[in-house]
Amino acid sequence: MKAYDLIGVFGPGRAPAKPPTVYRSLEFLEGLGLVHRLASLSAFVACAGGSRRHQAEFLICDCCGRVDEAELGALEIAETLAGRADFRLHRVLLEAHGLCAACRTPARGPNQA
Repeated sequence: MKAYDLIGVFGPGRAPAKPPTVYRSLEFLEGLGLVHRLASLSAFVACAGGSRRHQAEFLICDCCGRVDEAELGALEIAETLAGRADFRLHRVLLEAHGLCAACRTPARGPNQA
C-alpha cells in the first residue's frame, strides 16, 4: 500500500493526515520491523515475519500486484559475497518481480472444466 492510499482510506469523515505525517509513521513502523518498504513499487507491506527481526525478501507479481514475503536465502549469499570483499552489510533487500501462479494460468472459457 502506498502512503497516499492510506490517506484515502483513513481520510473520509476525519481530518485527513498530511503526507509527511503518514511517511513518518510508516518509517517508524519500518524501524520497529512491522512493515517493509518496497523500493521498486514505492509502497509498504506489512511484515509477515511477526516480531522477529529479519532481512526481507519478496516475490512481487507484476500482473496482480500480489506480494509474498519469502525466505529465499539472499541474505546468506550476500553475507558470503560481502565477507569475500571485506564489506560490512547493513541491510539486504531482495525484490524479485515476475508472475504468480494465478496470473500465469490462462482464463478458463465457459466450455472448459
